[in-house]
Amino acid sequence: MKIIESEITISELKIMAEKMFGNLVKAVVDIDKGLMAVDAELHADEEAILIEHGSKQKDLWGINLYPQLTGEDFIEFDSMINLRPSQGNLTRSVENEEIRKKIKIVVNRLIKR
Repeated sequence: MKIIESEITISELKIMAEKMFGNLVKAVVDIDKGLMAVDAELHADEEAILIEHGSKQKDLWGINLYPQLTGEDFIEFDSMINLRPSQGNLTRSVENEEIRKKIKIVVNRLIKR
């Protein structure tokens, strides 16, 4: 598991994907601090490490990255940690378009393509 604060390459993500799930890398994005945790079996593990490092749960959203794909297929907004009735998110997806935009901004800033 790794916290990404500055930059990671697509090549690094591809290696992580091959070692873990074959085609995807689980990630949790902190939309407030602009960082993310990657390379764990569970989004919950990444969420926990970010909270240990000062993130607030309300700012953490689970996604899957598909380093072999491009465009809209690169990010999948699906994780059990996204089930947040108290924040109006009633599914595993990220339903709020503004939050999706913030996630995309962080991901695009941190991943060198």
